[in-house]
Amino acid sequence: MVKIYTYSKCSTCKLATTWLAHEGIKFEEIQIRQTPPTIEEFELMLSVTKSLKKLFNTSGLDYRAMDLASRFDTLSKDEAFKLLLSNGNLVKRPFLVSKKAMLVGFDPKVWREKLIV
Repeated sequence: MVKIYTYSKCSTCKLATTWLAHEGIKFEEIQIRQTPPTIEEFELMLSVTKSLKKLFNTSGLDYRAMDLASRFDTLSKDEAFKLLLSNGNLVKRPFLVSKKAMLVGFDPKVWREKLIV
């Protein structure tokens, strides 16, 4: 089963869940603002992305309001994870967790390659 963390007002999240449904992939949708991914899921995603910054919604209002861009390079992994856990708006979405793949953001070509092929 695929878990996908989304935000209901996010058009990219809607595209991703529509794509999953169209492809016949069963998924559990979790509202990221109320229930952010776990530390274990952040750790797994980081092992795939190799970049803490890729876990953050850098274009989001909360990211900008906290002025994270100016201090991001000084954050430790633990500090970054603490921020992500405390505020689901900071997490890049959609955030997909499955046995086959860990995916952040939506790119149909990549998702097809990782989840179907």
